[in-house]
Amino acid sequence: MTYCIGVLLDEGMILASDSRTNAGVDNFAKFCKMTVFEQPGDRVIALLSSGNLAGTQAVIGVLRQRMAAEPVTETLLGARTMFDVAMLVADAMRDIEQRDGKYLQESDLSFNASFIVGGQIRGEGMRLFRIYAEGNFIEAGVETTYFQTGETKYGKPVIDRVITRGTQLADATKCVLVSFDSTMRSNLSVGMPIDLICYERDRFELTRRRRFDDGDAYFTSLTDAWIEGTRQVFRLLPELSW
Repeated sequence: MTYCIGVLLDEGMILASDSRTNAGVDNFAKFCKMTVFEQPGDRVIALLSSGNLAGTQAVIGVLRQRMAAEPVTETLLGARTMFDVAMLVADAMRDIEQRDGKYLQESDLSFNASFIVGGQIRGEGMRLFRIYAEGNFIEAGVETTYFQTGETKYGKPVIDRVITRGTQLADATKCVLVSFDSTMRSNLSVGMPIDLICYERDRFELTRRRRFDDGDAYFTSLTDAWIEGTRQVFRLLPELSW
């Protein structure tokens, strides 16, 4: 299982992913699920992957190979819009599914790789997409501030209560990290490290990127403060009259 989230705000964009993969309760491993393609001054594109690890890695591999072999205008580094980027990722997913799908079916498996794709290309605003295993996708709009994949239910309540399009980047970043803490406390299949990027609108380069591993001082202080704050608020709730 995994947990990935992309948040689209007026000020910028936040994308974050955990790094735990598992094939059973006694077979855990760590793999980075965040891939960034960047041309400073022109574009920043981030992909968050969930689902079958072999499938998502194959999709990323195809995208990288095509950047080296095909005309640049037909790759992520030459795409004219973020919609074109989403189409390129979807095409790569379908190519891998077509190649591997029948073999997976022989073992009663399916190609279940999916992606959150976000970023900005010079000439248009920031855009955020959720691409499903079948290659179809949806785009975040005015009423949709974020997309999640993987183990979403534990981190969703705090996001829904705190984040709006007008939330400041700093506050939204803290909220995203709290959502990871809530998820990891309730589901062992999601775990450190957490990869996080915070992109400022119209900057066209990444200046804020962090990885939080076990024992990270900031993440520990944040979660401790969240726990104590929650307990204090709980004590202030009005008493029930019987």
